[in-house]
Order: sequence, then structure tokens, then C-alpha cells
Amino acid sequence: MREWLEKLNKNIEFLASSKPMRYLRITGSVFWNLTLLAIISIATALFFVGGVGAGYFASLTKDEPLRSKEEMREQIFSYEETSEIYFANDIYIGKIRTDLDRRETSLANISPTVINAVLATEDEYFREHEGIVPKAVLRGLLQDVSNSSTQTGGSTLTQQLIKNQILTNEVSYERKAKEILLAYRLEHFMTKEEILEAYLNIIPYGRNSSGRNIAGIETAAQGIFGIPASKLNLPQAAYIAGIPQAPFKYTPFTNKGEQKSAEGMKTVLHRMQEAGYITEKEYNEAVVYEITKDFKGYEERPEDKYPWLTAELEARAKEIFAKMLAENDGIDPDRLKEETSLNEKYTILADRTIRSGGYRIYSTINKEMYDAMQKVTEEFTLYGQTYKKKEKDPETGEEIEVDVPVQTGSIIIENKTGRILSFVGGRDHELEQLNHATQAYRSNGSTMKPLLAYAPALEYGVIGAGSPVVDVKFKRNYDNYEPVNYIPTQELGIISARQAVASSQNLALLRLYDSILDRRPAAYLEKMGFSKLTEGDYVHLSTAIGGITHGATVEENTNAYTTFANGGQFIDAYMIERIEDLDGNIVYEHEVEPVEVFAPETAYMMTDMLRDVLKQGGTATLAKSQLKFSSDFAAKTGTTQDHKDVWLVGYNPNISFGVWLGYDKPRTLYAFNNRYQHPSNRVNRLWANYLNTLYDIDPELIGTKDAFKKPDGVVTQSFCGISGLASSSSCANAGLISSDLFNKNVFLPTQPDDSFVSSTSVVINGSTYAALPTTPTEFVQMSGYGLNQTFIDRMLGKLGGDASKLLPFSSGKGVVSGASFGADGARPEAVFATLANGSLSWTASTSNDVVGYRVYSITNEGTSLVRSLKSFEGFQMTVSPGVRYVVVAVDITGLESGYSNEVGEIIDVAPPEVDDNIVPGEVIEEPENIETDSDETSAE
Repeated sequence: MREWLEKLNKNIEFLASSKPMRYLRITGSVFWNLTLLAIISIATALFFVGGVGAGYFASLTKDEPLRSKEEMREQIFSYEETSEIYFANDIYIGKIRTDLDRRETSLANISPTVINAVLATEDEYFREHEGIVPKAVLRGLLQDVSNSSTQTGGSTLTQQLIKNQILTNEVSYERKAKEILLAYRLEHFMTKEEILEAYLNIIPYGRNSSGRNIAGIETAAQGIFGIPASKLNLPQAAYIAGIPQAPFKYTPFTNKGEQKSAEGMKTVLHRMQEAGYITEKEYNEAVVYEITKDFKGYEERPEDKYPWLTAELEARAKEIFAKMLAENDGIDPDRLKEETSLNEKYTILADRTIRSGGYRIYSTINKEMYDAMQKVTEEFTLYGQTYKKKEKDPETGEEIEVDVPVQTGSIIIENKTGRILSFVGGRDHELEQLNHATQAYRSNGSTMKPLLAYAPALEYGVIGAGSPVVDVKFKRNYDNYEPVNYIPTQELGIISARQAVASSQNLALLRLYDSILDRRPAAYLEKMGFSKLTEGDYVHLSTAIGGITHGATVEENTNAYTTFANGGQFIDAYMIERIEDLDGNIVYEHEVEPVEVFAPETAYMMTDMLRDVLKQGGTATLAKSQLKFSSDFAAKTGTTQDHKDVWLVGYNPNISFGVWLGYDKPRTLYAFNNRYQHPSNRVNRLWANYLNTLYDIDPELIGTKDAFKKPDGVVTQSFCGISGLASSSSCANAGLISSDLFNKNVFLPTQPDDSFVSSTSVVINGSTYAALPTTPTEFVQMSGYGLNQTFIDRMLGKLGGDASKLLPFSSGKGVVSGASFGADGARPEAVFATLANGSLSWTASTSNDVVGYRVYSITNEGTSLVRSLKSFEGFQMTVSPGVRYVVVAVDITGLESGYSNEVGEIIDVAPPEVDDNIVPGEVIEEPENIETDSDETSAE
């Protein structure tokens, strides 16, 4: 054995020392060295590339701040969510207008099928990786560097979450490097379930059936199929999971809500089968599923269906949030009204808040009432003439012709709470977006009268409900202001305040307002919510008849009338009941804050006076006649100059309702010879139409049988209707005793009546004046009671006016005005006489104080009085032939003019006995031989 081993060793040594083996050994050594060198070179290169890559990666991420766990979690979970708006009683309207709709949900409310579809499509190794998949990153990098036509992507769900919530969609290596870094960190800060839930709430899913951009699985399920994410079946889940691959391409609907072809579902189903999430059988059944039949039908956007309502709720929500945000920053919210820049800042912040905060905004608007009022608006046919105007098309720049219709605005408010139950913003939102109920400021015409003049006068104790007011023309010297009534020639004299309200007399109202103007009654308008008052509105007389500088909205005007319905308390109208956050916490809730404006007695008396507006002779009689129900309504109409605006505001114990009609650019509503009724009739009918429809919806609210209750301070008392003071025998004899409501706490007519004096009167140029002691009695119109000059001066006040127009508002009973006339003290101008066919005529004297004329006969013995005629009895009489006549004019003081020219022939007769004591101007008996026929005496 040993020998054999020794022999083998010698053979090996021989082979090793042979020449072939020597060459082989050298070659192997060289190869090994080269191999080692290659390995070292490759390793060095890899280390170098790795170092360079790491350095480059570090340079790309050097500006990325080190985010804390709390910061990253907050950014991930702070995805925008669309706020929603609701009718009263929590009836859903829709989402606030925004560029992207999103509604948050939890993982527990998402179908497991959806989750499997998403993982199979977007991130197969989601459960295993730590935020990134290196080979996917390298594959994506190589494809990008080589500019490969195939781009498989390499982003995990975590990376996509980082891109959408923390970074941007910028295509750059820097963004990708930061994405990888942050994704790795996020995996250590959040669980897989949290990451998956956040991803499913932020990812975009194309457009919904309204054409809006949508994001989040719940929004997608509701917007595409009309079901919650928890109810999605396999084909539906696969279809939705495929959309994020190419949202623009795979979106099921266009921006107009039109359906597109369904794509992407089959690819997702294939991947689900490969990943083992579904069986082959499930795949085969799902792949042939007709997904489009499940698509939701077109859903009208809230802003399209309810344009005025959604815009109004958004605007009011922004105002609420602006105040809240300012207050959170330690800023007094009242400053927002005064500082434009500050208001703009917080309005912008508020707008962002409501569009992305996921709030639920609950309104006071009754859906049935709102829908019904829009229908009435559409069906009403008596608005008036629609005109045409030319304007440039904003898109084409071409000149086009557009309609200019009569617009309308109306609103109904619940008195005790201030809740706005419904409103009408206009007739055609596409034509005009202005909300004519809440944003259009117009002159409120005569609807201002109770608010600014009558109610304050009652409050001050200047008048009672039936106190006399003066409806007589006046002219202010310093500015030539000369108002008139609706009927320009009308002057009703002394009438009751109640009548002045019912028939809406301007002159009576302005005189009353002038008497209280120094007390600045416009301060009451401030308390009642008029928002655009100027200093001029406090001092101008015309404000009382609606001449307010900037006007008022239908909401403001109607809201002010709720003050009377609420017993003198103003309760500001509102439209947003409460606002809740995503978790259901109430972040805002409206609180009713009554403002004391008028005493309850004032409110009731004003209401009682406004009841008469709806009665016979009132300006809203037609409206009441059109109502299908009965309730204790009070109301006031309003018409502005040239019928540019017409109003009707009415209220009962439950609700207040106001309507306005007019053109956007003010022009007359009145038109002759057309099929439309008078503008006031139109608004009367429209007001009644609305209320009848609202009554059908809620008869107990609209047609309440409750009546306004009279406060203890309101009493009924008799008074002299012409003076407003305590009754007197003179007033009683004249039949002018009245009875009406007074507030015993501030004013009762206890002062003795001073309006009457025993007097006589004359007529000069058609007007009545007090006779003077020297006025010849044959020219005195009547004897009896006249008006005291002190009383006349008091009633006419500083505005003055024609005292002869102060006629009592009752039948008169022989009572006349006692206005004095300033005679000039000179003899009247003579007249010219003519005689033809037995008729004596003469011209009127040019003097302005003539009360009548005397006709004398002339004989050889002298003159004799034939007849005296009052100035209004005419300028001619029938006379006997064969006699010569002269005529003289007589003034109020008794002075005669010179004789007129003589007419007729002289007859020689025996002279009558004449009393030498008779003097010109004294009444004498007519001679028996002179015959006159008073029936043939011509009257003027």
C-alpha cells in the first residue's frame, strides 16, 4: 500500500513538472487574478454608483423638512371634503358648488371587494412592503432613463398618498425622491388600515352623473351608481377601481353629465383573478357584466335646480364663517362691515372653509313652499311688457338681442322666530342672476309710511289711530319741493290718519312726518334692519314716501313689518338654522335676539290701521278679495314715481309676506292700451296667488284663525274729528264726533276742542274765507260755525297751504273754513256792462277781493238797487225793458267800484221814496215795482 502511494505521488510530480501542466497552471493563475480584479472593479463601481446615487438622492431631498409624526398624520387626514346644504327638516339639497366633490367614509363602510380590486390594481404588495417596492422603483427609473414606450409605474398606495396630500403632481426626480423618503417614514407613523382608508378617500374618480369632478370611493359609488361604497358588487367595484389609472379617459360621465363608454373594468378583473382575489368562475361572470345599466341617470346640480337658493345659502354661510374666523383671530366681527380689505380677507378664508370643510349647512327654507312659489312665479301671466335690448355676447363678442322682462322678488318670514320660510329671487336665473328678494335695493314707496311716519307718530303720542291729519298741498320755498298725491289734483283737506293710511295719501303723510322730523325717526329704521341708510335719509322729507337713498330689499322691507306683528319687537330674519362639522358637532346655531322698537300699543294701533288697507276703499282690497281663506291680515301697498316699482307687504299673527315688481333698470310699469292690468292690480293678484298656494301647503300657519290681541294700554275714546281734541258742543252740532284707538299711556284727547268759532264766510275766486265785520251781509255765504284761525295755523303748520282746502272729512253739516283773506284796501276795479235781448251782462272785476256785484237802475230821480249777486252766482241777469242800468263790484271790506257804463233807456216815472240815510254798501230792500226772476239768473 505504501509502495502504491509512493508510486502515485511520483506520477503526479512527473505530470506537474511536465510542460503542458506548467502552461495550464500559469493560465489558471492569470484567470483567477483577472476574475478577482473584475469583481473588485465591479464592486468598486457599484459602491461608486451607489455613493453617487445616495449623494444625488440626498441632494434632491436636502430641502425637505423633517416632518414629525403628528404633522404628517395631520396633512394626510386633512383632505378637502365638500360641504352640503339642506332644506328645513334636514331635507338634502345637494353639495356646495366646488371644483371637486368629496365625502369621507371609513374602511368599515367600504366593500371588501372594492379593497381587493384596488390592491390588485394599484399595489399588489401593499401588505408586505414598507412604503416602497425597490424593484418597482428601479424598473420605473430604467424605463424613464431609457425613454421606454412601456411605463409600468412604481408608486405604492403610500407613495400616491404622499403625492396627493403632502407633495404635488410635479413630474421631477426631486419630487419622486421626496415621495420615496416620506412614504418610508409614513409607514412608521400610520397603520396599513389608516393608509388604505386615507387613500380611498382622496383618490380622484373622474366625474359623477352631474358632470362634477369627484374624489373618494364613497363619492364615486354614490355619484356613479347611486349606492354607498359598502354595497358595490364585483363588477361595480372593478369598474371604480380602474378609473384612477386614467381618470380623464375612464370617467363614466362627461362634464355635462352625459354617459361615456365603460372601460378599465376587464383589466382590473384580470388582475384580481391573477392575485387570487376572485375565482375563474367569478371572473367569467363579471367580465361580461353590462356595467352601464347600473350607471346613475343624469342628476341636476343643486345650483342648476335651485340657483338662487344655493347661491344665497353659500353667501350667508360665508358671512357666518367670516365672522367666526375673525373672532377666532381676536378681531371684532363688526369691523368687517366697516373695513373692506379685512372683510375681503375673511370672506376668502370663509369661502375656502365651506367649500372644503365638509360642513352640513341646514337652512330654514321649506322645500314644498319654495317649489310651489317658483311654480306660481312661472305661471303668473300679468307681469307686464317684456322689452328687448341689445348687448354683446360675452363669448362671441357679437351684438345680440336679449329680453328685458318685469322682474319680481318675494319673501315669507315666520314672525316669532324670523325664519325665512321661502322666497322668490326672480323669473329667469339664466337671464338675470341678481336675487331680487335679498340683494336688489329699490325704493319702497308708500310701504315706508307706516315704518317711518305713522308708527313713530303713534309712539311719540302725536296722533291716535283716527287723529286728524291735513291733506293739503304745500310748497317749500327754499327748494321748491312741491309733492302731490297719487292723483295730482287731489286735496282731501282734514282727514283721519286711519283714512290717510288706507288710501295712501302723500300730502297728509308728509305733513305729519315734517312735524316729527326733528326727532330723527329714521333711527327706528336702523333698529328694524335697514342696512344702507345715509345721513340724508334722516333729514329728507321724501324718505317718508320711499325716497331712501339706496333703497331697501324685499327682505328688509318685509322683515320690518314683522315688528308690528311681534308687538313692537324686531326679530332679524335668517336663513341658516345651524351648521355641523364632519363629526356632527354644531359649530354654529342661530339665536333669536329680539330688539325693542315700538311699544306694544303702537304696534297694535298700527296693525289696526293697516287692516283698513284691505277693506273697501283701501289700496289692497283686490288682494283680499282674491284670497281663498280668511285671516287677520294687515297690509300696505307701495308705488314709486312713474310706477317704476309696486309693492305689497302684508302680515297676520304668524307670517309676514312681501312682493315687489319692477324692471332691473327702473322704468315705468304702466302702459296704456295693453292686456296687462294696472301695476297695483298686478302686485295685488300676485301676492294673493302666492298666499293661496302657501295656504294649500300649511293652512294652519298661513291661514291662522288667531287674531292680534289688543294691549291693555289701547283704549277707544271719542274726540272731535276735525281737531283731534276732546269733543265740544260745536263739534257735536256739526256732526264731527269720532271714536278711535289711543294709547292711554302717551296720549288721550283731553284738551278742549278749539277748532270752531261762530262766523260768516264769503267766496272769492271759488275759495271760501271768513267774512269781515264790514262785509255786506247780502254777500255772506252762510252763517254758522267756522274754523278758528289759531286752529288753521296749527293744522297747516310751517308748511302752510290753502286754508280754504281745510274741509272737514265728514258731511260738513254747514261747517265752513274760516280762512282769512288779506284785502288790499282799495276800491275794486269797475266792470263793463252790456244789454241784449233783455239780458244784462257784465265782465268780472279784475280785483282779487271781490265778493259780489250790485245792479242799480237809473231814473231821473237817481239810482235804485235792483239786485245783489254773490261772485259765484254769475255775471248776468234778466231785466225789464225801458230802464237804464249800471253794475258795481263789491269787495270783502264793503267797498264799491265805480259805476260801469250805462245800458238801456230812461223812463220818466215818479221817484220812489228814498231813505237819505242809506249809504253805498248797505243792504236795502228791493223796490216792489222792480221784478226779478231768480230762476233765470245764470250761475258760474
